[in-house]
Amino acid sequence: MAEEALVKKAGDKYRSFLHDEGENITQWRHGGPPIYDSVNQLFEEGRTKEWPKGSLEEVVQNAIKSWEMELSHKTRLQDFKTINPDKFKLIVNGREGLSGEETLRIGSYNALLKNSLPKEFQYYKADEETFESSHDAFRSALPRGFAWEVLSVYSGPPVISFKFRHWGFFEGPFKGHAPTEEKVEFYGFGVLKVCFN
Repeated sequence: MAEEALVKKAGDKYRSFLHDEGENITQWRHGGPPIYDSVNQLFEEGRTKEWPKGSLEEVVQNAIKSWEMELSHKTRLQDFKTINPDKFKLIVNGREGLSGEETLRIGSYNALLKNSLPKEFQYYKADEETFESSHDAFRSALPRGFAWEVLSVYSGPPVISFKFRHWGFFEGPFKGHAPTEEKVEFYGFGVLKVCFN
């Protein structure tokens, strides 16, 4: 009965693969599937686009949200359903690509925010953070979450290019800095290469 309640409570309209399928029992970082109610509310209140159901834009947006959920909450790459672990590479700003295992080990924030600026100009030092410390820092600073939306999709499969927006509110402490309650927002561009097997 409690397991059924968890499954119902953890349902999410923007993220797939929250629940075990078949014989495979997913190993979750915090003991069970995450609950995204707070960040979903932030997304719904702050998004600038509402894509038609089934549109390429909606599919891309939900695929990225599902991948981020898996990367943040699953502990084994074999439990991922959004990527092919044997072919996955995460390439950010022209740096050397990270494998799925490397990305899972260091975490999304460290993989995406690593940079080559001199240390004195780095507000976030990815090479000094662990998976856990990076997630703790962002959860603390952005307690309602860090919402993400697709703004435009420029090309369809197999190579999908898109523009995105990421935002939240600085309502908690971050690395010794007091919260300002201000919106933190940035824009970016991504490319997905879909492999059909």
